[in-house]
Amino acid sequence: MQQDILINWAPQETRVAIVEHGAVQELHVERTLERGLVGNVYLGKVARVLPGMQSAFIDIGLERAAFLHVADVWHRQPDGEPPGFARNSAPLVPIERQVFEGQAIMVQVIKDPIGTKGARLSTQISIAGRLLVFLPQDDHVGVSQKIPSVQRDALRTRLQALVGQEGGGFILRTNGEESSDAELADDIAYLRKTWARIRDSATRLPPASLLHQDLNLLQRVLRDLVTEDTQTIRIDSREQFTSLQSFGREFMPKAAERLQLYKGERPIFDLYSIDDEIAKALGRRVELKSGGYLIVDQTEALTTVDVNTGGFVGARNFDDTIFKTNLEAAQAIARQLRLRNLGGIIIVDFIDMAREDHRDSVLAEFRKQLSRDRVKTMAGGFSQLGLVEMTRKRTRESLAHMLCEPCPACEGKGTVKTARSVAYDILREILREARQFDPREYRVVASPKVIELFLDEESQHLAGLSDFIGKPISLQSETAMSQEQYDIVLL
Repeated sequence: MQQDILINWAPQETRVAIVEHGAVQELHVERTLERGLVGNVYLGKVARVLPGMQSAFIDIGLERAAFLHVADVWHRQPDGEPPGFARNSAPLVPIERQVFEGQAIMVQVIKDPIGTKGARLSTQISIAGRLLVFLPQDDHVGVSQKIPSVQRDALRTRLQALVGQEGGGFILRTNGEESSDAELADDIAYLRKTWARIRDSATRLPPASLLHQDLNLLQRVLRDLVTEDTQTIRIDSREQFTSLQSFGREFMPKAAERLQLYKGERPIFDLYSIDDEIAKALGRRVELKSGGYLIVDQTEALTTVDVNTGGFVGARNFDDTIFKTNLEAAQAIARQLRLRNLGGIIIVDFIDMAREDHRDSVLAEFRKQLSRDRVKTMAGGFSQLGLVEMTRKRTRESLAHMLCEPCPACEGKGTVKTARSVAYDILREILREARQFDPREYRVVASPKVIELFLDEESQHLAGLSDFIGKPISLQSETAMSQEQYDIVLL
């Protein structure tokens, strides 16, 4: 599928859009003052061990301590086993037997801080190069699962010969499939030098120090986002184009060949109305071409997607209408997950389908669309309640969490009390105050809608309360107040 990458650069922010056949599929944003931490290597200090949670908090020099779970503590595997953590067949060694408070420990960030949660760590260090991923603590040599199985054995043999006696674990990335031995050898040398610098820094720097910082977003575009389908990489900054071209020619020459400097008068994101797509991706409702729509709700625990037919009545019968809406929704949901960078547990409520073959077709289409996602996803079948449960690996904050903050009016609830509910709260509060104090007058300061209600529909109730407590009640409209805010001033 033809793909173009557009890069909008500014000193304060870098934005990257991946466009396929004119439609935006992914958005990546990195702010200069809020750069992500995934891939960074730190010399941490164990701040606290929690045996009950089988985890430890590690001080890596950030405002919040990072989190290390026992499952993310690396163990050397026996010969012939792939690299990784404790195998399913072997019990995990308790965290309290592996780390202790005050211990200096080298760790790598595998998940950015999200919300109130600190960064998640691993003790297995992995360094990504242009063609290879280096696992310095291991000796396993492997090949990406995305490379056809018939080629893997030959590629593994080639790579093992190049790794030689110096050892270290290496995994061949998908874009290294057709690389020459010389290119692979250069990448091996580069990764080993990087690891040597990290180890040297670990001996010189105190705990809670940064040892290695991963590439910035511009450089990660060439390393991680370019695929065989990428036609062009257009960037709107001459300075960054020159810098990225120089970096690419040295480390990712094939990707660098696709770099282009955008010289148009229109902002580069206007070419595909990307700012409009960003605005839509921050909303709950997603319109479908058929007239149906999705409602996407992101919460702390999970994300829900509800599919609705809306005004779609184009099919000959109701079953066909539902089936076609769900098919279109399956494609749209997969795109929205990428576009919004939604991760964790996701529940999809497709419209109920009576026919099993319709359910099978919708699920097959959904899984097909999810397979295009570069982030790991797993979708189950339809549950007894007709829901599809799935997971999408979460390493960075979602688009909404990065660009938005909780509404100050509703404090993130998504709803506010009606003006009438607030008016009745005020009446009760005045009655409560009258039992404790004896002012000359009560003044209600509230939002315009609440004051308007007291002057019109609720005027009788306000007058009745004034007569009951024997005090005048005056009103003051305050436009700066939200609908739920009010003050009762005792004069």
